[in-house]
Amino acid sequence: MNTYIDFGEFAPRRPVDGGVAPRSRRGAAFARTWWGRSFLESVEKVADPGRLSRGRSYARTGQVISYHLEPGAVAAEVQGSQPRPFVSVFTLRQLRGDRLEELVELVRATPGMLGEIASGSLPKTLGPLLLPDTAAELDFTCSCPDFGWPCKHVAAICYVIAERLDEQPRDLLTLRGVELEDLIASVQRAGDPMDSTDIYGADTELPALPKPEFHPAPEDLDAILLRQALRMTAEDERSAETGYRQLRGLYSALES
Repeated sequence: MNTYIDFGEFAPRRPVDGGVAPRSRRGAAFARTWWGRSFLESVEKVADPGRLSRGRSYARTGQVISYHLEPGAVAAEVQGSQPRPFVSVFTLRQLRGDRLEELVELVRATPGMLGEIASGSLPKTLGPLLLPDTAAELDFTCSCPDFGWPCKHVAAICYVIAERLDEQPRDLLTLRGVELEDLIASVQRAGDPMDSTDIYGADTELPALPKPEFHPAPEDLDAILLRQALRMTAEDERSAETGYRQLRGLYSALES
């Protein structure tokens, strides 16, 4: 039987200068959007709650020095109590086979969804396909001596990634091993060419622009006040009258 050891009791964490700065500073809540919160809920459902709590604290104090997101994984350097930072990796199973085909079919069957994804958004209807729902879809590894699942260092990565998904939800596709270019190609390959060849609407015929109704400005002005204004800059009444006629002629020319 394994005995639980909290390695955080042996030495305090070393402060980090220039680590990943979180937006969340206090409380249990961390992410603020549906995708960020849903991602954390999926992780919290299967991971050790105590270590997740400490990982949340690590994320808030900027212990994650840097990280790199790639298809299926996030690798990071996380500073703990040791002189050298730990190498921590969060892995999410990549979509393959029937699961990937189900994703492609859903995007293909939903008008406008591919364009929405291409613009950087991620429709919530993709949640059941992209969010992990079992422990078998997740893995956590770290160079630290704590064999918890996850240790607090990898848990900190999860909270950092949740905030990233707040801003860039489409990165969840990358975590699932689905690149945008490949998704577009898959949707177009077996879809109706009439529906998929112009996913950005570049060839869509737009309605004609409305033609604004034109009125010469002198018609909308008080003629007496306009003449008074012209007299203020004219040498005499004749010059003011000439200016008034020229102004009306100019607007008549614009109308034609």
